[in-house]
Amino acid sequence: MSSSKEKRNSFSGSIGFVLAAAGSAVGLGNIWRFPYLAAKDGGGLFLVVYLILALTFGFTLLTTEIAIGRKTKQSPLTAYERISKKWKPIGLCACLVPVIIMPYYSVIGGWVLKYLLAFLTEDVSNMAADGYFTGYITQTISPVIMMAVFLGMVAYVVFCGVNKGIESFSKILMPILLFLVVGIAIFSITISHTEGGVTRNGLQGLMIYIIPDFTGITFKSFVGVLIDAMGQLFFSLSVAMGIMIAYGSYVKDDANLMKSINQIEIFDTAVAFLAGVMIIPAVYTFMGREGMEASGPSLMFVSLPKVFASMGKIGKFVGIVFFAIVLFAALTSAVSVMEAVVSSLMDQFHFSRKKAAAIETVIALAGGIVVCLGYNKWYFELPLPNGATAQILDVMDYISNNCLMPIVAISTCILIGWVVKPKWIIDEVEKSGCKFGRKGLYVVMVRYIAPVLLVILLLKSLGV
Repeated sequence: MSSSKEKRNSFSGSIGFVLAAAGSAVGLGNIWRFPYLAAKDGGGLFLVVYLILALTFGFTLLTTEIAIGRKTKQSPLTAYERISKKWKPIGLCACLVPVIIMPYYSVIGGWVLKYLLAFLTEDVSNMAADGYFTGYITQTISPVIMMAVFLGMVAYVVFCGVNKGIESFSKILMPILLFLVVGIAIFSITISHTEGGVTRNGLQGLMIYIIPDFTGITFKSFVGVLIDAMGQLFFSLSVAMGIMIAYGSYVKDDANLMKSINQIEIFDTAVAFLAGVMIIPAVYTFMGREGMEASGPSLMFVSLPKVFASMGKIGKFVGIVFFAIVLFAALTSAVSVMEAVVSSLMDQFHFSRKKAAAIETVIALAGGIVVCLGYNKWYFELPLPNGATAQILDVMDYISNNCLMPIVAISTCILIGWVVKPKWIIDEVEKSGCKFGRKGLYVVMVRYIAPVLLVILLLKSLGV
């Protein structure tokens, strides 16, 4: 075991780890899901609930996974087995999540790449036209090519390794990403638009976003906000998908784990909030409250191009910057998803990094082609237990995010809270001499509160 530890790569320092982990956390979920949920769930009310959950529930899962990774020096597939042989199936589930996510994330990354190129080369009104997005994703060849290009960019970073690939990539991209997000957020607040004698501005949209709206709030609707915020945390913090265990395994033993975890929380929450500031005021200004009801692909690929087209000449530039931001966010997240699988193949089968990365690239490429064909040759509509109507991409997303991720998180809480006990994690966090802030909160959360919340989330996902 000692020889495998010596060979294992590690982040050169805490900055590299924090930026890589934050890069994983700052993905499409923050940009297209967070603003929609905030708009749907009473603006500031959602923000407050999300912030409280991030500091308690999210903190607990994040700390647990990073500490498991550093203590075992293993990837998700093999880490759980190192803790207790009986719990190996949880490692398999944790590894299966990124295997399922990578193909469809690459497809969406291809869509983002297509839109960035379109904003660079075409008239903005083209992207804003009704049916443009549907017309594109139902093509048979172009989406596959864009998916393959995106996947190739991700694979290259992972091929290069932890230091020269993931860490260097994150150190360059994350500061640029943050700078662009802040710039577009400020611009979004300053705009105004008059339509039908009514003038709306970005500042009004910002107020809708940040001021809690308790109108018609009931216990049932509050529980709905709680569930939405909790589900968003999975996307935002990249927990229960093996990523943080893989990244944790590359953290040096003398690193201050608590400080790094706090920085990841702050970075991720700030970018999630700024994504809302970037999108909600602009959508409200040009499309009113109705426009804020769009989510997922329809928000990013249908509503926002219409907003950029309404801005006039500057809309083209704003659209280019926006889709560059989204592409950067998608790339940093996709790199972490692929790394969770690659590190698992390396640890389980002792493959070289290049061989493991090549195998995962082929799997993701084949899966990505299937997802692309799900919008044309293999199109179908399947009702899901949570009430949604699904195509291939939606089915994969439902299995990974709504079923496997809560199961992995519940099992992890039971393993740490009741089998090996929370002291196992606490000792790992404190071994470098750093203080474990929120230690009492951690114990209560991992043993009692987090498992209950996760069971509720899973039951809701299953339509119970």
